[in-house]
Amino acid sequence: MMDVGAIQDARGRIRGHILSTPIVPSPTLSDLCRVPVVLKLEHQQTTGSFKIRGATNAILKLTETERARGVVAVSTGNHGRALAYAARAVGSCATICMSRLVPNNKVEEIRRLGADVRIIGDSQDEAEIEVGRLVDEKGLVLLPPFDHPDIIAGQGTIGLEIFEALPDIATVLVPVSGGGLAAGIAVAIKGVRPDVRLIGVSMQHGAAMKASLDAGRPVQVEEVRSLADALGGGIGLHNELTFGMCHSLLDELLLVTESEIAAGIRHAYEKEREIVEGAGAVGIAALLANKIAGLRGPVALVLSGRNVDMEMHRRVVNGLSDPLRGDV
Repeated sequence: MMDVGAIQDARGRIRGHILSTPIVPSPTLSDLCRVPVVLKLEHQQTTGSFKIRGATNAILKLTETERARGVVAVSTGNHGRALAYAARAVGSCATICMSRLVPNNKVEEIRRLGADVRIIGDSQDEAEIEVGRLVDEKGLVLLPPFDHPDIIAGQGTIGLEIFEALPDIATVLVPVSGGGLAAGIAVAIKGVRPDVRLIGVSMQHGAAMKASLDAGRPVQVEEVRSLADALGGGIGLHNELTFGMCHSLLDELLLVTESEIAAGIRHAYEKEREIVEGAGAVGIAALLANKIAGLRGPVALVLSGRNVDMEMHRRVVNGLSDPLRGDV
């Protein structure tokens, strides 16, 4: 299993390429939870999400020959944007395969960064088939969104920053999709403080990591539309790293409903003055819904991304009953 040393190496490698994002107190959540709560503002990263850390670390570790071949990945949007940005910065090119469920604002931003965008099927698993073909036939270098040691180590640098700012941290809330973020942060923090409680949060429907942990092995789930679109997709039936790491390092994995995610987005906007996408709001959603028994503070909550379609954000903030459709 990965150790803290790999994450420390990644931090040195990506320093100067990414932001060390602020950690700020949340008076409203602290009052609600009756313990100190801080927000890790990772949505303020250059590409609007934490994904730039892992993508940059992985790109910088490639040889010049590998960069010249070009990189490829499947994505629900944020990894694709980060990989396109990081590839362009070193003179490489990225091909990003996505399903039709990825919001158009994320697709267009990836195109703007110069990536070759392929829209395949109705799920991340279907788009993954095209990735495999491009690796086999075109020789592109695969840099997946989570199940890769360099990606995980890059995301783990968030954990180092949290621990340095709050050495007495008791609980960390992390959004979970494929598990790269949770695994990296868990290694960084539990490698020094095993007693810290690491809680993952995902959406009620289509949470592949939760279904896999419950089954005791990676399983496929139906991918459905969600306000937390960045948390969609499978973890891979042949998952090599993140399933095992989340199984051994996560203390709990909670699920939140679409209405709870909407409440988290509204709270972030109205009380914290932050615009976050649904995936970035799931930790807030869990706290507002009082989902965590025996909560101990200080609590750090990762706001993982801000790449939300702003029209949908407006519908959520205005309290529309189905913001994904725009119905009142």
